[in-house]
Amino acid sequence: MKNYLSLTELNAALALRDLTDPATGAHAMQRLLADVVAALERRWDIPSETHRLNPLVATADNYDRLGYAPGDVTRNSRYSRHVSPTVMLRSHTSAGIPAVLDSLRGEQGRYDRLHVLPGLVYRRDAIDRTHVGAPHQVDLWRITARGLLGPADLQAMMAAVVEAVLPAAEHPGVQWRATPATHSYTAAGRQLDVFVTLPDGRSGWLELAECGLVAAPVLRSSGLDPRRWAGLALGMGLDRALMLRKGMDDIRLLRSEDQEIQAQLLDLTPYRPVSLMPAVCRDLSLVLTDSADADVELLGDLARSALGKEADVLATLEIKAVTPTAELPPAAVDRLRMGPGDVNVLLRLALQPLDRTLTDEQANRLRDRVYVALHQGKVQELIAG
Repeated sequence: MKNYLSLTELNAALALRDLTDPATGAHAMQRLLADVVAALERRWDIPSETHRLNPLVATADNYDRLGYAPGDVTRNSRYSRHVSPTVMLRSHTSAGIPAVLDSLRGEQGRYDRLHVLPGLVYRRDAIDRTHVGAPHQVDLWRITARGLLGPADLQAMMAAVVEAVLPAAEHPGVQWRATPATHSYTAAGRQLDVFVTLPDGRSGWLELAECGLVAAPVLRSSGLDPRRWAGLALGMGLDRALMLRKGMDDIRLLRSEDQEIQAQLLDLTPYRPVSLMPAVCRDLSLVLTDSADADVELLGDLARSALGKEADVLATLEIKAVTPTAELPPAAVDRLRMGPGDVNVLLRLALQPLDRTLTDEQANRLRDRVYVALHQGKVQELIAG
């Protein structure tokens, strides 16, 4: 059974500023997107067309017409934000692709164009310094008629995107790799990773994009004959790409209202760290009636909802331990009045506003709101500190 967004939740989602849209004010994300699009236009010597579509989409466009199976787990309300049985907030900007392909049915001559679909997408996600529940994404689809596209073209597309996001002049020696990946709407799918050194000194491979050749069934569903039409598809998270470009380590900075930070989010020059307030940690001991609910993405989404406009104060949410009733001391089971199928979850919150210091009282009040929203047990019990 699907759970549907309330009107309040829907309005809050739709009110969120889309940083890719110049109509909402200038932002470095727009500069980065422009660089990527320009690089692909030059690479192929073709025009581009940008589509800014309503984030409310038909569920069929988000899933069915892109080849997702009826039982695919991503359809579940745990991961997607449904508004009605047939409408949802898009979980990826690819949801706009069926309409774009439908519009090409009448094309009779040669055709070769880059379609750009940027915007917010809405998901259940973990709470940490690199994830948010409504990230920015762009789909870049090159669609051509009377022309062949293959793995070599896909390789060239990935190379152009990496150079646009991490120019060699600013990021010398950048390494990237393409590993096989499976997507419902592509063939010869690839995951594009870059090797990066993060601001905290850690280094390793980080996913930048997913891509592939447009699958024949996706073309057919729009009435386009795969013998005549072909395409390349690439989807990229713009928040992460911008953080890599500017050397930022906290995704919340992209929406900061601090003037010193905002001034640095108008161009693509390296980020100069601004002193942040220290994080305040609070531990919660929760009782959940279903072990499947001990999921960092699900709990993170519930915590965001509980905090509402103050959700950006929550820097990280981490599950430290999950213990079934049978493995707890009898005294603890009795004190918490836990049932046989319950689990005890130790959760750690890191509260860190970008613009102020929290008092202990304020931190405890935020902790309590999260606890009340997440705890399913019969007895309420908080762990102070």
